Amino acid sequence: MAEFARYIGIDYSGAATPSSSLPGLRIYGAGGAGAPQEIGPPPSPRKYWTRRGIAEWLVTELRAGPPTLVGIDHAFSFPLRYFESHGLAPDWPAFLEDFQRHWPTDEANTCVDFVRDGVCGDGAARQGNSRWRRLAEERCRAKSVFHFDAQGCVAKSTHAGLPWLLHIRRQLGNSIHFWPFDGWTPPTGKSVIAEIYPALWNRAVPTEGRNSHQHDAYSAALWMQQADMAGTLTGFMDPPLPPAQRSVAGIEGWILGLA
Repeated sequence: MAEFARYIGIDYSGAATPSSSLPGLRIYGAGGAGAPQEIGPPPSPRKYWTRRGIAEWLVTELRAGPPTLVGIDHAFSFPLRYFESHGLAPDWPAFLEDFQRHWPTDEANTCVDFVRDGVCGDGAARQGNSRWRRLAEERCRAKSVFHFDAQGCVAKSTHAGLPWLLHIRRQLGNSIHFWPFDGWTPPTGKSVIAEIYPALWNRAVPTEGRNSHQHDAYSAALWMQQADMAGTLTGFMDPPLPPAQRSVAGIEGWILGLA
């Protein structure tokens, strides 16, 4: 029996400001056994989603809807070295609060580069090193969350997206489960938000005319749906990590779909 009624894949972009309409922000959703379909933003002069719009839409959908699994394509936390370097407690909710104070990329007319350049925020006090990688990134050979200005990097989307995870958490409280930070095994009947890495699946799925952003969101929604229907999703949510690695991943986060 499936754990979830809906599956939402989100391809994310860290470009421009929170209210910028971006072609790199794409959402695909699937319900039951139906094929994933693209979900566009509410009717407005904007053609594409904004980061603020996605966060507000998720809050509404997850508050009112059935148990839903949401996969978002950016990192949800930083390497353990970051916590150690800045003297931070290994506590994910506290990390989100601290990060938003230094990198307020959810504020109006604010972009990641403004914080990097010292125009606003205090990013200089919360820098990382592009040689630092999380266990999950080492496992799937992904780039560091501090590797900016390179093709395929997730640094900007991560630095732009983290404050919106905090926003969703503040709005929904205990009614939502952020995996794996709130526990490796989500309670039955609760919606879950997890980090995804579409490169794990997108090459195995025909593009059928979708552009790369659409295809990443589609592939993620499809994989989550198929894994749940096949009964293998619970295994991916409880990966067989050694105790020491499992403890670190509980701070750094893990990518759904990694064994």
